[in-house]
Amino acid sequence: MGAGHSHSHQHEPGHGHSHAPADFGNAFLIGIVLNTAFVVIEATYGWLSGSMALIADAGHNLSDVLALMLAWAASVAAKRPPTGRFTYGYKSSTILAALANAALLLIAVGAILYETITRMADPAPVEGMTMVVIAGIGILINTGTALLFLRGRKGDLNIRGAFLHMAADALVSLGVVIAGLAILWSGALWIDPAVSLVIVLVIAWGTWGLLKDSVKMSLQAVPSGISERAVRGYLAGLPGVEAVHDLHIWPMSTTETALTAHLVMPGGHPGDAFLSEIAGELEHHHRIGHTTVQVEISREDCVGGC
Repeated sequence: MGAGHSHSHQHEPGHGHSHAPADFGNAFLIGIVLNTAFVVIEATYGWLSGSMALIADAGHNLSDVLALMLAWAASVAAKRPPTGRFTYGYKSSTILAALANAALLLIAVGAILYETITRMADPAPVEGMTMVVIAGIGILINTGTALLFLRGRKGDLNIRGAFLHMAADALVSLGVVIAGLAILWSGALWIDPAVSLVIVLVIAWGTWGLLKDSVKMSLQAVPSGISERAVRGYLAGLPGVEAVHDLHIWPMSTTETALTAHLVMPGGHPGDAFLSEIAGELEHHHRIGHTTVQVEISREDCVGGC
């Protein structure tokens, strides 16, 4: 039996599973500093004005600061070199961070929903103008922070989690502004919880997608956008390949995908050039950056699937 082993590294821009995650260190730092300052301002004015809406939103913003810290720590850990025990390094920490961020978003949704239901049952007087001004500042800060992660949200689930947190905060702040203006115009206190309920539904919708994707990655499912059937068909159709077995495709991190496969080739090992061609094809057409292929001369070691 012969064996072939090949790794390829993806450098093509725009692919969802590139080899090296983009560096968003400055984006995380700016986002954490701005949002920490805003939490202090919002909580202070919420306390002084007696606005529970602002205090609740400050608590939501605080959870986002923690989420940004978590995502940043994971992105830094993912760049650490492998060790004797962690032979893949800490790449999968980005998957865990995305899952944790989805959980934090769900907790935030639950907290806002509880406050909304409470306010619907017993609307409390609020200072509409204070809500408008402070929440308006929140829109600027949260939107600006979300834009820092805009370009990475499709290619990195960890960055997508950070983006969704800040985009959700911007929506919350927008809802508070709308509610504040409506209250100033009509005096109807039920507007505040009604707008909050709409915001909760929007955030929950985005969070559900993040949660599903992060759970799938945690279970090492084939990443979205990669077809196991297409990959198997490509390998099975290669010259000299009689069978393909033990094909596995899994996410090493939120930006990197790996593959292992056994190819039964009775005609003998085709050489390193053949393996390099496979790695290149899987990298550029299937977005798989780490490929390991084992070539078998006979079928005696083929267990199932041959």
